[in-house]
Amino acid sequence: MKNDSGIPRYSVAELNQAIGSLLERGFAPRFLLEATVSRPQLKKGHLWLTLVDESASISGVVWSSQRERLSYQPSEGDGVLVVGKLNFWASRANLCVQILDIRPSLSAVLRQFERVCSVLEPEGLFAAERKRALPEMPAAIALLTSVPSSALADMLRTAQERWPATTVHVVPIPVQGMVAAKIRERLAEVIQTSGEQRIEAIVLARGGGSREDLAVFDDEELARDLAASPIPVVTGLGHEDDTTVADLVADYRAATPTAAIVALLPDREALAQGLQHRLAIVRQLMLHRLQQSQQRLELQRQRLGQCHPSLLIERELTRLQQRLQLLEALSPQRLLKRGFSLVRKADGSLLRSVSQSQDGDQLRLELVDGKIDAVVERVSAHPVQP
Repeated sequence: MKNDSGIPRYSVAELNQAIGSLLERGFAPRFLLEATVSRPQLKKGHLWLTLVDESASISGVVWSSQRERLSYQPSEGDGVLVVGKLNFWASRANLCVQILDIRPSLSAVLRQFERVCSVLEPEGLFAAERKRALPEMPAAIALLTSVPSSALADMLRTAQERWPATTVHVVPIPVQGMVAAKIRERLAEVIQTSGEQRIEAIVLARGGGSREDLAVFDDEELARDLAASPIPVVTGLGHEDDTTVADLVADYRAATPTAAIVALLPDREALAQGLQHRLAIVRQLMLHRLQQSQQRLELQRQRLGQCHPSLLIERELTRLQQRLQLLEALSPQRLLKRGFSLVRKADGSLLRSVSQSQDGDQLRLELVDGKIDAVVERVSAHPVQP
């Protein structure tokens, strides 16, 4: 209604209804709001809180039906990112944000990350020297991740392609929100049954998402459980640029879930090529040794052949023949054939000098074809040459 001056005139109820209609027509049905939580409190199952920044505040509410579906419950001072819509109660002209979803903001996540790091790093839980080597060919691994998920499908496919001999035990876990206690429970179960299942490594994985979505892996107690695990832990959380506290305490931090499987399982194709290369080297060595053995055997065969009785007899006969020829060459008979003769005295000894004979001695001359007995009539000696 308008008065005579043309100024609109409302009752309180009409004014509040007009404001409500204006807000409904002119404001987005849903919006994102960055804020800090102040004075959260439960009333009849509903979560009431104040959303503030440096210079303003507004009330917010999570209705009980919606609160039961949230994975994150904010605390005093938490930085949050809210998905909400405006609620305006016309009867009281009361405006608040109805919260449809709420998550920790990046600033809050990073503050939590820094706080936990400041506690655990002085205890040496991030130290490189405490990190263990991964098994070369694990018989079985436990894969803690969300089920189902594209990350899980990629990891299982990669495991099958790289090393199908490893058994992969898939352990479903929640991976977002206030779920650290559930993850710790499943981790404890895996460690408890690792002996009978021959589990040699644990993979904690989550697919892509914002850094805020990875906040659960900054939980201090979860980090301590991972650090205390008797089995090597590999993490593959989020993207390559994301680093959580769980990554820092793990024995190996992979850039992605699939990279965690690549780091843990050998590549059968590469191993097959390596084995083929080694086989070729072994064959070359065996061939070389065989050739050496054949050469040694041939040498031994030759030596053995040289020791054959027939050859020994032949060599001995040759040696005897050579000696016989030498004897024949030195034999007096050979000289006799050439016209020489042997002169012996009566006692049969050889006469080697005229000084051994005198007139009247009986001598015997041996020629090639007989003997001649003679008597020395006169001895004539040749003059000695100066």
